[in-house]
Amino acid sequence: MIYETASDWRNAPQKRVLLFAMSGLGKTHLSNMLRATGDWFHYSIDYRIGTRYMGEHIADNAKREAMKVPFLRDLLRSDSIYIGSNISFNDLRPMSSYLGKPGDPDKGGLPWDEYTRRQDQFQAAEVAALMDTSHFIDRSHDLYQYPHFVCDTGGSICEWVDADNPNDPILTELSSKTLMVWIEGTDAHTAELVRRFDKEPKPMSYDPAFLLATWQAYLAEFGVAPDKVDPDDFIRWAFAKALAHRQPRYRAMAEKWGLTIPQQVVEGVNDTEGFVGMIADALEMRG
Repeated sequence: MIYETASDWRNAPQKRVLLFAMSGLGKTHLSNMLRATGDWFHYSIDYRIGTRYMGEHIADNAKREAMKVPFLRDLLRSDSIYIGSNISFNDLRPMSSYLGKPGDPDKGGLPWDEYTRRQDQFQAAEVAALMDTSHFIDRSHDLYQYPHFVCDTGGSICEWVDADNPNDPILTELSSKTLMVWIEGTDAHTAELVRRFDKEPKPMSYDPAFLLATWQAYLAEFGVAPDKVDPDDFIRWAFAKALAHRQPRYRAMAEKWGLTIPQQVVEGVNDTEGFVGMIADALEMRG
């Protein structure tokens, strides 16, 4: 790790941290808090994906829908109107709506082949955005003169890495430039994430092998044709399985490449001093 001891971390003139966890456990909350101090550059992987790598796909999808309306089609073809996504750090709905959900088109579902094509686009985009971290570390310091850097990753980072491979290209790159920190939730947090997701199911990105196996298991268990699947029902069913699938992956990443900090500790952090102390304590405990 780039900081071996609590003293190394506390005395570092340029602190660089990468946070990873399931959505809803505090990554963006901490990142926003640090950014608000004026001393930390906040690099959001999801924002980078949506603006740099997926922006054209998202805008074209919106234009495709608009072209179905004669009035809008004429305006688009004459360049009289502009359609684009308005992604922000705290509102990623344009990207989420583009990823979509598989199933019955009458219920807003996508055909399986189109759904997986968009999943593949997202995987390539997320890997590229993660590998851009070093560039933004340099940019934040050299161009904007921020002394510190926090990378706020998406929940699917664990899908694209192999923590057991000491030469994993993504983890090797990220751990050489940042201190990787896993925010670990409890069973109660997991239950709350499931409750929230059940109330408002959102598109997600999954490892292709896991996704295909989950899709096939759903079709077999419920005896339904692919084009008759209720999209929300499927992703609710898949979400709980995804949590179980991701937990050991996160843990392996933390044990072999970084630190683990319980989510209840994160909840008690309200300022930079508390954040720095939280990381220092975790380094001391790791020994």
